[in-house]
Amino acid sequence: MRSARGVDPPPPQLVSILRQGPYLIASIHTALDDGQLLRFQHELVDRIGRDRAYGIVIDVAALDVLDSFGARTLRNLAESAKLRGARTVVVGINPEVAFAMVQLGMGLDSVDTALDLEEGLAVLDAWLGGRRDVADGPVREAASARGAGSARGAGSSAPPVTRRP
Repeated sequence: MRSARGVDPPPPQLVSILRQGPYLIASIHTALDDGQLLRFQHELVDRIGRDRAYGIVIDVAALDVLDSFGARTLRNLAESAKLRGARTVVVGINPEVAFAMVQLGMGLDSVDTALDLEEGLAVLDAWLGGRRDVADGPVREAASARGAGSARGAGSSAPPVTRRP
């Protein structure tokens, strides 16, 4: 459908990636083909370094199907993000998609999941010790001032939060 000026409107956005504090929130708005999924994966992993993100929430609520390639891509994305120092939480998996994934033996393995964006952010907050100001740098200094060796608290098995160069 053309506008009054005779110009085609831009195509609908397939995904969006927004920064919120130390986190990236990525929403998939429609089903993606394999090439689009791979581009999404590369863009998101690249943004971890550019935005100095410590966590990623991937919202898949708009998807009514998640095939084996999509599930594998999400697992690979989470593993790549982990190697870059960020934790990934997938949110919004529809009940029908969850049932189908279980029946087909397609799990997300070690990828964290949560019901919705709010719970996904809570998972990341808990992982970072409840501090959302990590991107600004005070977490490490605050932990040092308390004498704790880790920004996530003493006794935590998670690695300490440090600023990337």
